[in-house]
Amino acid sequence: MSTHHGKEGVVKIGANTVAETTSFSVQQTADVADDTSQGDTWKTHLVGMNEWSANVECWWDETDTNGQVAMTIGASVTLNLYPEGASTGDKYLSGTATITSIDIGTPKDGIVSCRFAAKGNGQLSNSTAS
Repeated sequence: MSTHHGKEGVVKIGANTVAETTSFSVQQTADVADDTSQGDTWKTHLVGMNEWSANVECWWDETDTNGQVAMTIGASVTLNLYPEGASTGDKYLSGTATITSIDIGTPKDGIVSCRFAAKGNGQLSNSTAS
């Protein structure tokens, strides 16, 4: 089994690498509907629709016009998330997403950061970098 260090991660908007990323996360969920009947001794359910969302954290870089600046509220972007790097053969997740929030933090004694939240619009694909 192979493990990877978080420093290998890469985030791209389309083919453009987002500058100064510090972390990202992806959440995939499935809706379920309870179909348990009276008299059952164990709960059962049916699977409904799937969905995904992502968060990208960065050191704020207002000059990153094809990455951070492209992620405006309501923007539809092709989000490519590479947990193990973007070299040939590396696995990554890809999908169209809507940017739903941007949070900029400005600590008095630290580096300005920003966090982008995105909601998937359709399927999240598992792909291999070429």
